[in-house]
Amino acid sequence: MIATGLKTGTIFQEKNQPWQVEKYSHIRTARSGVTVKVQARNLITGETRQMTYRGDTRVEDAFVQRKNAQYLYESAGYVFMDPQTYEQFKIPEKVLGEQAKYLKEGAEVLVLYYEEKPMVVEFPNTMVFEVTYTEPGFKGNTVSNVYKDAEVDGGFTVKVPSFIERGTQIKVDTRTGGYVSKA
Repeated sequence: MIATGLKTGTIFQEKNQPWQVEKYSHIRTARSGVTVKVQARNLITGETRQMTYRGDTRVEDAFVQRKNAQYLYESAGYVFMDPQTYEQFKIPEKVLGEQAKYLKEGAEVLVLYYEEKPMVVEFPNTMVFEVTYTEPGFKGNTVSNVYKDAEVDGGFTVKVPSFIERGTQIKVDTRTGGYVSKA
């Protein structure tokens, strides 16, 4: 594939290592033509790096396979199970990073395999969490968009509208970490 085909989420190979594009920018200038800048994460080491390519540069495809998996528990990494074979496998903490907060026991996720090894967890775009603590909303704050902090059962904090109360089920966008709606 050519470098202009690199978009957010695309997986490619650089020096026999798989990389996933996290951020992408396409710059066109009259003098030098198209330049593609990407921020990519190495799927094996977890390293993040800025890479720049000319628009016509060829980038090697990385062949990955997506399989369903179920999250089980944490034990010096995160343990998942393949629902087809009941085989268990572990993904290191450094690979999941900040997204580990979305793991809930029994949650269904997609796992990307590279060369038959599990590498990356893809979460659904939205997940449902229960609000475990939030301050009460105040009358008069209903006219404008007033947000407050709410702790959810995943152990993290989300900004929610003032009408959300403790015990409410909410949808959270796993790409941004923001409130989407009541569930």
